[in-house]
Amino acid sequence: MAIIDVIQHPSERSDELVFRVPQQGAGEFTFGSQLIVREGQTAVFFRDGKALDVFGPGRHTLSTNNLPLLGGIMKIPFGGNSPFTAEVYFVSLREFNDLKWGTAQPVVFRDSEFGMVRLRAFGAYSMRVGDPQLFVQQVVGSRGAYTTGLIEDFLRGVIVNEFNDMLGALHTSLLDLPGQTAELAAAMRNALADDFRRIGLDLTSFQIVAISPPDEVQQRIDERTGMAVLGDPGKYLQFEAAQALGGNEGTPALDAAQTGLELGAGLGIGQAMASTMRETLAEPARREGGGAEFVECPHCHASAPAGARYCPNCGKSLQVQAQLVACPKCGTANPADGRFCTNCGEKLR
Repeated sequence: MAIIDVIQHPSERSDELVFRVPQQGAGEFTFGSQLIVREGQTAVFFRDGKALDVFGPGRHTLSTNNLPLLGGIMKIPFGGNSPFTAEVYFVSLREFNDLKWGTAQPVVFRDSEFGMVRLRAFGAYSMRVGDPQLFVQQVVGSRGAYTTGLIEDFLRGVIVNEFNDMLGALHTSLLDLPGQTAELAAAMRNALADDFRRIGLDLTSFQIVAISPPDEVQQRIDERTGMAVLGDPGKYLQFEAAQALGGNEGTPALDAAQTGLELGAGLGIGQAMASTMRETLAEPARREGGGAEFVECPHCHASAPAGARYCPNCGKSLQVQAQLVACPKCGTANPADGRFCTNCGEKLR
């Protein structure tokens, strides 16, 4: 076993939380060895599985002056250069950002508007080591190196469990959740602080990126939104039927739907033309008969023979016309006891 005189870890990986020197077994150091700790690091000195001291940034000389417990443990009457075996854990104190969390399976949420629905959620958080000695003892153990990837799964489980409890205490609708993500994130950070601190970590930030229902629930919400936009459920059903017929652009179904729309438009135009023709043909008859043989339908205002019982245009009864008389000038129906036309002022009798 080689004797180590300088103990340091200059090449720190971006995802590295802890690095041990030596990575395997125990190192053989001598009194007077130099321990170099860089900014953003701290070193935890272990001997026989016990943490003896924690060193901050700077150069430290290993001796009984700064490791009095070491001298008491060894009790070996050697000189100042007596070798001993130990391990040094270099712990990164920098903040680790953009760590991910999310629900692997949808969680059940009691929605105030939709009832029981399943939700997915994901986000990000940041953390750093707050108590190096506790973190090494509780989490790292005897590993030669420890990265964020090794602890993310554990922390994800802690976060999701807390998130489930948080959702269970909410009495709102998933439609209102997007406006409450900032408040939920702050509450989650406070609730998780003790869980992180228990293993020597500090939770510095916590974000909820999205809370969303599964695709089938989202489809129902979209349908409800479409119905609200159209207003009339009947129109929504017609819209859905048109969508079902339409399919993809250029398909026979779409051509059939377009043909149906064109037929409907043609029928509407034909009815309008027929009504116009009836009015046009009736006008000369009114002029030729002096207006005395025709009355105006009180329902559709079309001309009808004075003796008819039903309107030839709309089919409704003309009995109410029995007490009316047509103006000889403009043909307007007037009360039978009237002396002048209510439309043009012409004398009726």
